[in-house]
Amino acid sequence: MTYRAPVSDILFTMRHVSGLDRALGEGLYDDLSTDLAATILEEAGRFANDVIAPLNREGDKHGAIFKDGVVTTAPGWKEAYAAWTDAGWNALPGPVGYGGQGLPVLLNSACVEMWNAASMAFGIGPVLTMGAIEALIAHGSEDLKSRYLEKLVSGEWTATMNLTEPQAGSDLAAIRTRAERVGDGTYRITGQKIFITYGEHDLTDNILHLVLARLPDAPAGTRGISLFLVPKFLPDGTRNDARCHSIEHKMGIHASPTCTMMFGDHGGAIGWLVGEENRGLACMFTMMNNARLAVGLQGVAIAERAYQQALAYAHERRQGRAIGSTQDGMSPIIEHPDVQRNLLTMKALTAAARAICYLTAEGIDRAHRDKDETSRRKGNERASLLTPVAKAFATDVGVEVASLGIQVHGGMGFIEETGAAQHLRDARIAPIYEGTNGIQAIDLVARKLPLSGGETVRTQIASMRATVTRVMKEGTPAFGATAPRLRDAIESLDRATGYLLKTVSSNAPAEALAGATPYLRLFALAQGGAALAEAALAANALMSGGDKDPAHASRIALCRFFAENIAVAAKGLEDTVLSGADFLRDASLALAS
Repeated sequence: MTYRAPVSDILFTMRHVSGLDRALGEGLYDDLSTDLAATILEEAGRFANDVIAPLNREGDKHGAIFKDGVVTTAPGWKEAYAAWTDAGWNALPGPVGYGGQGLPVLLNSACVEMWNAASMAFGIGPVLTMGAIEALIAHGSEDLKSRYLEKLVSGEWTATMNLTEPQAGSDLAAIRTRAERVGDGTYRITGQKIFITYGEHDLTDNILHLVLARLPDAPAGTRGISLFLVPKFLPDGTRNDARCHSIEHKMGIHASPTCTMMFGDHGGAIGWLVGEENRGLACMFTMMNNARLAVGLQGVAIAERAYQQALAYAHERRQGRAIGSTQDGMSPIIEHPDVQRNLLTMKALTAAARAICYLTAEGIDRAHRDKDETSRRKGNERASLLTPVAKAFATDVGVEVASLGIQVHGGMGFIEETGAAQHLRDARIAPIYEGTNGIQAIDLVARKLPLSGGETVRTQIASMRATVTRVMKEGTPAFGATAPRLRDAIESLDRATGYLLKTVSSNAPAEALAGATPYLRLFALAQGGAALAEAALAANALMSGGDKDPAHASRIALCRFFAENIAVAAKGLEDTVLSGADFLRDASLALAS
């Protein structure tokens, strides 16, 4: 079963949950209109459906091939990428001055979801190029911008992130790659980098590597890391001293070449400094934060595709006899309550994760586009708060939903021919790369909750409460117990937030970090429930106005299911946050055998 982009659900979420209509009314998005946004999404969905999605299965089976230092992508990959760039999709969010279309992050995020749902192995490559564009705009010299940005924006060339090394993992303070000053404005880079996505491929003529490295006199730790641009081919056309040593044989995303890169086998790869010396990590985080949102969208994408396939299979597969059935023979399994619960869980988690990611994108847009400085600051802080939640929750959801998809398929889900297993294999990397989800939880608790003295998170919680108040006033029977269940979840979040803010400020990091992961899940359940309630309120208003679209009733029912069946986990998560650090006293004993 292939993929069909859920354009109507995507556009509805953008308009009624993440604030597209409000932003358009405020003039935040210049000449963009609802109709134009819908047209762009329809065209993106068509490209994802017709060009990328059919390659997904073949890409998984064939994979990327490495031979004699050359990486050959799966059949159809090169042609699809050329068609994708020719259609202007890579340039969608790029700066107008360098050939981009200058469209919002929110709109591009919806497209990123569709590219990755069509094929996660295809969609991850352009994400890195878009991140490199952001890093060069923010930190690159005018010479680097004029030389490289136009080709990156168009997609004629691609870019990579070269961060970690075998001994470092997520601890970038441990990297050993070296950079030596030459005296002519260039540097010589030597070292090894691992897990480099699309570090080598045959899609473009040149690849620009953004490489973290240390200068000889650099301070220890992360304060001594610099960022360098190291092209595969130098401006004069000669090959740089950078090569792919091998590609990884991975659990999933087989068609995406994950490379081990070697720099400086023959005296040093030529590189140019991006930003200031010893300030490379700050520059790279400009790229990484965008990448983290994109990885969250990958979680949404895989969840959506797994749900679509499971739903279709549940309609087709007949087994057993449903309670109350008057039909002869076996019933479609979608008529069995447990299968219905699995499918509703898949759909509700996917919708909640999508909403959180789009809310994050809208915050990024406000941080860059709002005309008022205070509003830009608040948008930036809101996006900063939501980014670790979007990345971690959405990628966890991708794994959970893909696993449930296999369950719906039963034994056939465990067989590769159905394709359900590929979704789980592909999804499993997303909670790991671009900062593991445990790191995201630490970031949320230690760095993001204290923003503006806790005002940012308090404001976000107040917004959730306002949504629940509107649901309570609605009084529509279809909402069931949505309001009290979401209210309980938000109050659990509020109490856990107060505890963690106090704990972090009192210099008790172990106690705070012990509860970080359950806190992030708690935050996501409250925020996701509030977002689905916003969608349900909008749907109810449209129905009251005479709009007979059946999707509106479905949105209210989905919100209710989430509130009554998923958000109710909030109290247990709160208890874990408040008392979870108690396990640290006995952790060494429990892990000793």
